[in-house]
Amino acid sequence: MSAPRRIVVALSGASGAIYGIRALEVIRQDRSVELHAIVSSGAKATIAYETDRSYDDVVGMADVVHDEKNLAASLASGTFLTAGMLVAPCSMRTMSAIANALDDNLIVRAADVHLKERRKLVLMVRETPLNANHLRLMHELALAGAVILPPVPGFYQKPTTLMDLVDHSVAKRSISSRSRIRSSGAGPVRSRSAERRTRARRAENPRRFPALAARTIVVPRRDIAA
Repeated sequence: MSAPRRIVVALSGASGAIYGIRALEVIRQDRSVELHAIVSSGAKATIAYETDRSYDDVVGMADVVHDEKNLAASLASGTFLTAGMLVAPCSMRTMSAIANALDDNLIVRAADVHLKERRKLVLMVRETPLNANHLRLMHELALAGAVILPPVPGFYQKPTTLMDLVDHSVAKRSISSRSRIRSSGAGPVRSRSAERRTRARRAENPRRFPALAARTIVVPRRDIAA
């Protein structure tokens, strides 16, 4: 029997918790993946402040949830095989610690393991403007093998909701080859309360919020372990 295909998603305390939440939702569509999650204490606060999700809802999508303080966890060892890791959002503090191999929490240690074992590591860094130190550390991480993926949305898809922009950034790096991103109410992207608010805004101003035809954004078939 073959080993399970494991993917790690970590949420740090930077603004943009919805990127990590959405990534978990997308990967969870692929039931062949063993999904591991790490949510920092800062991310817990950001989830509560920026979204209508609860911490339990977020970690409930993972098969295994790790405490960020547990440096004895399986993810801290290179002998624990994984297909790749995504840090979304990735704060500058977390990025800096990864760049300097400062393994003081499990997010940083697991990322360091992925680099030393030559596995895919994607960092969705969240900061602007960027100073010279930020750019230098990003350059060093890129040389070490990390993929630096700031959530910079494209507008050629003609987005009409914030979640369209989130999906565009999440789809930039395929996490699971079998996963598909559904946007604008065509999947489990948004809560019912968020959908009700959007429908209300459309009713008040139909020209600004035109009705959307259901459409699917298909993530390119590019495996994170490739």
